[in-house]
Amino acid sequence: MDIHTPIVINGINIKNRVALPPIVNFGWSDSDGKVSSKHIAHYERIARGGTGLIIVEATCVNPTGRIFSYQLGIWDDNHIEGLARIAEAVHNHDAKVLIQLHHAGLTTRKAVAEKAFGPSVDPENDRSVALTKEQVSELVENFVSAAKRAHLAGFDGVELHGAHGYLLNQFASSAINHRTDEYGGNSENRLQFARQIIEGIKEVTPSTFIIGYRMAGCSPTLNDGIEIAKLLQAYGVHYLHVSHGGEKGVNPTVPNNFEYNHVVYMGTEVKKFVGVPVMVVNQIKSPERANKLVAHGLADMVAIGRDMLTDPDWVTKAKTGEAINLCIDCQPRCKRYTKPESCPLAE
Repeated sequence: MDIHTPIVINGINIKNRVALPPIVNFGWSDSDGKVSSKHIAHYERIARGGTGLIIVEATCVNPTGRIFSYQLGIWDDNHIEGLARIAEAVHNHDAKVLIQLHHAGLTTRKAVAEKAFGPSVDPENDRSVALTKEQVSELVENFVSAAKRAHLAGFDGVELHGAHGYLLNQFASSAINHRTDEYGGNSENRLQFARQIIEGIKEVTPSTFIIGYRMAGCSPTLNDGIEIAKLLQAYGVHYLHVSHGGEKGVNPTVPNNFEYNHVVYMGTEVKKFVGVPVMVVNQIKSPERANKLVAHGLADMVAIGRDMLTDPDWVTKAKTGEAINLCIDCQPRCKRYTKPESCPLAE
């Protein structure tokens, strides 16, 4: 078995085990959160390059929970038409497509909303406000309605963004969530918000609709992440995409004989404790490194991010052995964060 071996997730056949992770394209949307022609061309080009699964970038379920004012949106029915064009473009190349549902929570910027809502007040953020139970219920509905829109737009499923210090991660982490009601305390309570979203999505979408979860392997520690992964599996997610936990996550020590970084390590550790497919991500880069993870049973899928952005034909070239235009890791920060077109290796 290698990265070119098909995989079935919730009854849906994916032609290989390589995914494009949800990487935001800065500046391509507007304050209305609408899809642009750049989005459609971008995702179609990646699909044409042979990847089996595309996860569309973090797309906000509520306009007051955006990371920035021009983030892609799925909070309104008016977004469906544009999103449907992405789904159709990807499907035209025999790839499956999910969309990542996102809310920034406490990390919502002031330019977007005066207050930043989260599970608890953040003492380091004077704009932070603890959500009431009524507001939590409204947010559950926001996520569920967004998933329904994704289905209507033709997506094969959704991925809930529960990593990188955003809202779902904030609820799950004991380092951030200090509530004393049913949404705080032990792991089950802290995952109550996620559980209600997952159950709600299942009620409004077909049984074949994929519900994935990008989780923080450290929430705040790896042991916590493993416990959270077990609960998410019990709640019915169809795969886990393991990433990091933002500033409050405690990165584990990687064994000397492990040739990947701590993010990939957390994914391989989570896989030991769950039965659903596990996707690993972060600096995997080459087909050789990706194949080792799958062939040795350390992961079920690999997410190739920047190296697929610098070479959309990554999967095709992995098959033929042709040289791949690998990301050159621009310092001090990836140039795509300013403008996607500024990547020196962009087509």
